[in-house]
Amino acid sequence: MKKVIVSVLSILAVSAACGVSAAAANEELVYVTIADANGELALAAQPMWCSDADGDGALTVNDALYLAHEQFYEGGAAAGYGTSRTEFGLGITKLWGAEQGSSYGYCVNNKSAMSLEDPVSHAAFVNAYVYTDLSGFSDTYCYFDINDISTSVGDTYTFTLTANSYDENWNPITVPVEGATIVIDGEKTDWKTDAQGSVTVTFEKGGQYVISAVSDTQILVPPVCRADVAAPATTTTEAATTTQAATTTTVTTTATTAASATTTGKGGASNVPSTGDSTGIFALAAAALTSLGALAITRRRDEK
Repeated sequence: MKKVIVSVLSILAVSAACGVSAAAANEELVYVTIADANGELALAAQPMWCSDADGDGALTVNDALYLAHEQFYEGGAAAGYGTSRTEFGLGITKLWGAEQGSSYGYCVNNKSAMSLEDPVSHAAFVNAYVYTDLSGFSDTYCYFDINDISTSVGDTYTFTLTANSYDENWNPITVPVEGATIVIDGEKTDWKTDAQGSVTVTFEKGGQYVISAVSDTQILVPPVCRADVAAPATTTTEAATTTQAATTTTVTTTATTAASATTTGKGGASNVPSTGDSTGIFALAAAALTSLGALAITRRRDEK
């Protein structure tokens, strides 16, 4: 009977493991960026797990955006996200709470998607935005040449800002974004991109930052680059040195106090040990017992 139970439990364990593997196989890590109707970042390369939310058997842009609203928009996808099917496929009708017809854009890995049913793969970057120019639709989708950087305080880092555009025959091309002001955590800096779209920045403090850009000459869909800036290694060493110095000072102070107490005991009006010091008492008692023992031995010898 025990063997049967063990066999059944083994089968259940294997089945459960297979179920977990199957679930994991139906999820992919993606990074979602959403710019709202004010042209501001609502999500900035937000990492999340994408699963088949709409049940169509595939992982798509729609799944990523739906789940992003479910997790991060107040009220969930029902309040902030909407879609409808047209002759061009599934499209957005509401994004981050903004309903304005079909005035939305979305890209996968910085390339325009044909519809919300375009597939997404592991570590894909899904960027969606609400048009802010509803007359000329001049919002320019742009992106940095790298999505995240790891650097240290005081180090310089150079990256390039590029925009999606079209040539005279409406063929998609990319062009550098010149004169864009770099924004870090929502604050404008003095750094601007050059004619090649390049810019070099330096971080003065350690931490994690979101880098973006704005322009005075064109409407930019906010690009995103995350920066992880490590503090100088000497900071830890200095802290340890300071702690060690403080400890040494404490030990020295304690030793000095102990020496002072000993000096007071020896040089006071009497040589009686201070309260709690039993060392002198025990020494005197031992000496007395030794003397008494010697006297007893001498008396016995004299009697004999």
